[in-house]
Amino acid sequence: MRRVVFRRYGGPEVLETDHAERPEPDEGQVLVEVDAIGVSLPIVRLSRGNSAELPHVPGGEVVGRVAAIGPNVTGFRLGQRVAGLAFSGAYAEFAMVAAPFLALVPDGVDDGAAVSLVRGGQVALGTLRAAAMQPGESVLITAAAGAVGHLAIQLANAFGASRVVAAVSDESKADFLRGIGAHEVIRYDQTASRPVDVVLDGAGGEAQNAALNQLAPFGRLVSFNAAGEKVDVNELRFHGRTVIGFAMAHLASRRPEVYVRHRGELWDLYARGALKPAVHAMLPLEEAAQAHRIMEARASLGKIVLTP
Repeated sequence: MRRVVFRRYGGPEVLETDHAERPEPDEGQVLVEVDAIGVSLPIVRLSRGNSAELPHVPGGEVVGRVAAIGPNVTGFRLGQRVAGLAFSGAYAEFAMVAAPFLALVPDGVDDGAAVSLVRGGQVALGTLRAAAMQPGESVLITAAAGAVGHLAIQLANAFGASRVVAAVSDESKADFLRGIGAHEVIRYDQTASRPVDVVLDGAGGEAQNAALNQLAPFGRLVSFNAAGEKVDVNELRFHGRTVIGFAMAHLASRRPEVYVRHRGELWDLYARGALKPAVHAMLPLEEAAQAHRIMEARASLGKIVLTP
């Protein structure tokens, strides 16, 4: 099978395509013949770090068909269309997924939408739940045009937000963001027209600080997908603000019942038309490096998908 692997740390240039034997599932695993692979920022950053065991085949969201089923796995049959999270080995023609992180794809959900909702939808929904957003509250979302952010805008509106502010680095994304429900679009160095109740921060750095300072009293900031600046606890206390960290891996592994419930909710919202995932580009597997370049440039409008 074809796959993409990196054997040293670095930027997109370290990704290369090679061939490997098709894996066989162990206990609790399902082998998926892959039709679509989601590219996410944490995976892109992994190639520049030092925590992955080398050589490493990047992980990600996968959509495809059940090709083989390991021992003690129930609920799946060969040939069924499925979507799931592969924490490694996703950039390939066949990917191994632990059964708890795999689900049948409902009829009427195309590959782009399915791969978008597997992780991006889970993060967008999970962060709003972590913030305990209530109808009538206002929400500011950084990295708003990305795979998570553009879904969070739609979810916030579906849950009754009074105002959704999209924060981005590039004003050229404004039309896209307004088209999916943003009431206000600002750059990271700008201030929203009024303070907000909730911030979902996927940008980190100075953008996090700017967003934090726009929280109203009792406001909550949820950080995801980004390296944030240090937060002064006394400042939080003085302004009555809260900062929450959200990690998809912890939700999926430590709160599986929540993960499963959120998955069902996302499929339902999609079926009702409340969620319309946007796919920025569908690129062949061999162009994984280009997909990573787009991600690092934060140039995407929605999800980037690889196809074997």
